Amino acid sequence: MDSLSQIALGATVGMAVMGRRTAVWKPALWGAVCGTLPDLDVFIDHGDAIRNMVLHRSESHALFWLSLLSLPLAALIARLHGEWGLVRRWWLAVWLMLVTHPLLDAMTVYGTRLLLPFTDQPYAVGSVFIIDPLYTLPLLAGGAWALIARGSAAGLKANLAGLVLSTAYLAWGAAAQAHVERTAREALQAQGVKATQVLVTPTAFNTLLWRVVAIEGDQYHEGFRSLFDGARPMRFDRFPRGLSLMPDLQGIDGVQRVSAFSRGYFKLHEHGARLVITDLRMGQEPTYTFSFAVAERHSQPTALPQPISQGRRPDLERALPWLWRRALGEPLPPPR
Repeated sequence: MDSLSQIALGATVGMAVMGRRTAVWKPALWGAVCGTLPDLDVFIDHGDAIRNMVLHRSESHALFWLSLLSLPLAALIARLHGEWGLVRRWWLAVWLMLVTHPLLDAMTVYGTRLLLPFTDQPYAVGSVFIIDPLYTLPLLAGGAWALIARGSAAGLKANLAGLVLSTAYLAWGAAAQAHVERTAREALQAQGVKATQVLVTPTAFNTLLWRVVAIEGDQYHEGFRSLFDGARPMRFDRFPRGLSLMPDLQGIDGVQRVSAFSRGYFKLHEHGARLVITDLRMGQEPTYTFSFAVAERHSQPTALPQPISQGRRPDLERALPWLWRRALGEPLPPPR
């Protein structure tokens, strides 16, 4: 999730655990710090753009390593505030502040390596967009109330209510995702699409409009489903995956990394003389966040010394009006 959501989550969790045992600003401050710590791995340069993408949310987001960090960090906090008698409570608070960060991240589609060092598997539920105001606002409102009320009983109840509402919103997103996936699979089957993989993720800033990507051999199908669409059948557009290029690229490290990290939701295509691999999970046709030129075609494809980012931003003047109108059930074709 975005940094603001993680800061708000850490602060509200800290205030909920510590309650009135200490001044409310202390767990709010340390919760914001702990909610930020895991994402500091973005400042680590792993050598190229693809490695930086796939190695984000790895060791710094692993539950095991964060659990080990929680005890010395809690001891430091308790010592700094002269609250050694509360060290066990601080330990619980710090542990929850830290581990809720990757658990929330795992609800997005990106991929979070929760169980390092035991497995390198990235986990991604994909039921919430990386920025969703309806998740973040209850945390901000409840946390602000608790701080303004200086940790009064009413303020702490508001803080807890914000946590409950934001968590309920995550549960709502997972339920909506499951509903849309059932609808999408039925529509794909009715249209004769033999999909081997189906991905359902929310579009930007909401859980009303969902994007569906279905993999079928050397092609993929993209469709959108609003919860207000009623009985209207889903419509899918078909696009090539460019797998015929794979024999020329399969020896390239970046191609192997993106194909594995995306869990098979990728495409290959030529852009001028460059050969490009794109992660299909984040974005929509024709604009994707993670797209990389990995080779150039001369007489034979030649790997580039460094992958070159080809990611594109959508035209917001077209994309945002379409997003909100489509989310409310208007049968509009997506902007291409």
